[in-house]
Amino acid sequence: MKFSVSIHVEGDREVTLEEVVELADAVAGLNGIASGYGTMGYGAQIVVCAVGYEKAVEKAIQQFTQALE
Repeated sequence: MKFSVSIHVEGDREVTLEEVVELADAVAGLNGIASGYGTMGYGAQIVVCAVGYEKAVEKAIQQFTQALE
């Protein structure tokens, strides 16, 4: 089953356009989008395949973390 999972992370400074573009590139392969330009946080919405919503959230967090690296 496919799930669309949204993740938002708050930071201590304003997110730049360059950072959002880099994140968008990193999550594009996950059918994802990135957001956060001009705010104090950034986020992504990605699509994952999983058995249930709890597994989908776990998988999305792992993939989001990898995308940030």
